Amino acid sequence: MSTTSSLRGLLSQFGAATRALAVMTVLLGLAYPLALTGFAQAVVPGRADGSIVERDGQVIGSTLIGQSFAGDKAYFQSRPSAAGEGYDALASSASNLSPANPEFVAEVRQRIKDVASFDGVAEADVAPDAVLASGSGLDPHISPAYAEQQVTRVAAARGLDEKVVRNLVADNTAGRVLAFLGEARVNVLELNLALDAQADRGH
Repeated sequence: MSTTSSLRGLLSQFGAATRALAVMTVLLGLAYPLALTGFAQAVVPGRADGSIVERDGQVIGSTLIGQSFAGDKAYFQSRPSAAGEGYDALASSASNLSPANPEFVAEVRQRIKDVASFDGVAEADVAPDAVLASGSGLDPHISPAYAEQQVTRVAAARGLDEKVVRNLVADNTAGRVLAFLGEARVNVLELNLALDAQADRGH
């Protein structure tokens, strides 16, 4: 085979590869994402936009991403976050510390003390998700057990009957997906918004 023929063969393969790359880029890099985005906007526009929550015209969060409530006793608190400086959607991650790591053990023990003191419960009664971050660091939910742990403190801070607060927790508790996947969960932002709405309506 001559050098010219070999060069033509290489150029032909290069041209075919380049065309395939261009076609796949347009299809998978542009057309497919745009089609999915358009479908999502038509079917579930709120979720497609990130499930953003606004109040009085200002964005206050997303029901899909956890956030800090700055240790305010009148609000239910989220679980800890190891994402960046906390709940940073651009730095989603876990701490990656082993359960046997002395640093991790000391951190969790300190969290247990702090949470028990904040919520006014015994250290032995602190819910696991009150002191352990989720794998993503962005989980917007807490367990019903952690929500129940906070009821007395929130009710006292807001001057509400505990029964009223428990009813709000129940109203904002989602069951298992398809009745068997995952666990029951409480969206912290939605629950806190319900608390504020309750305050606006009066006790």
